[in-house]
Amino acid sequence: MNIFVGSLPFSIEEADLRESFEAYGAVDSVKIITDKFTGRSKGFGFVEMSNDDEAQKAIDELNGATVEGRTIVVNKSEPKPEGERRSFSNNRPSGGGYNGGGNSRGGGSSYNDRNSGGGNRGRY
Repeated sequence: MNIFVGSLPFSIEEADLRESFEAYGAVDSVKIITDKFTGRSKGFGFVEMSNDDEAQKAIDELNGATVEGRTIVVNKSEPKPEGERRSFSNNRPSGGGYNGGGNSRGGGSSYNDRNSGGGNRGRY
């Protein structure tokens, strides 16, 4: 069974998490999710246990437990259906992004000309 563990203290390491779950049975793998740029923990991870009864006992007893002053969330991890992954590029309006405009002056203008610069006037 794959188990989600959330609201983890950022200082906790995979060995600590493994030790907490090994009290309930054999642990196949432990993975704390980290930011790919900074390497810092994102505060959640996954534990995999092959015995479903032991895994369920760990979930029942560790969900709501306090670890280093934080109340952790522990539950069965359900696989995400395909197609539900977030795509950041599809959520932005087209034409100019955050700068407004889209003209050759790069959005804003240092001139007091009402027709230069941008924004999204007339685009919607």
